[in-house]
Amino acid sequence: MKWIVALAVGIAVAFLAMWMFMGRGGPRPETMGQSVREDAIVAVSMPELSGNAALGARAFKGKCAKCHGDDAGGRAGKGPPLIYKYYFPGHHGDEAFFRAARQGVQQHHWTFGNMPPVNGITNADLKVIVAYVRAVQRANGIY
Repeated sequence: MKWIVALAVGIAVAFLAMWMFMGRGGPRPETMGQSVREDAIVAVSMPELSGNAALGARAFKGKCAKCHGDDAGGRAGKGPPLIYKYYFPGHHGDEAFFRAARQGVQQHHWTFGNMPPVNGITNADLKVIVAYVRAVQRANGIY
C-alpha cells in the first residue's frame, strides 16, 4: 500500500514540475539574449524576404509588432518572441497562430499575461504573417 502512495506522490510531483516549467516557470524574458533593439528579447537575423513572407512582414508590423517586436524578436514587458524554439512548427503549428490571433490565448510559456484576440485581422493577413514568421524562424535556425 505504501508503494502506491509513493508512486502517486511521485507522479504528482512530476506533473507539478512539468506544469511549472511549461506553464508558468518558462524562461524569463529578461534572461534571454541581447539584440540590437533595446527592448528586444532575442536577437533576430533578418533574411531577404520575398512573396508571401515579404507581404507578411508588412502585415506583421501593422498587427503584431506592437507586442511581438518589429522583427518578431519579442518586446520586453509586452509580448514574447516568435523567433524562439517554443514556436517551431512541431510544437506550435500554423493553425496555432491563426487561433491565437482570432481567439486570443492564455499565457503558457511566458509571463506576459494572456494574449487578447487581434482586432480586424483577416485570414489573408494571417496566411502571410505565418509565412513571414516561418521564414524568419528558418533563417534563425529554429527549424
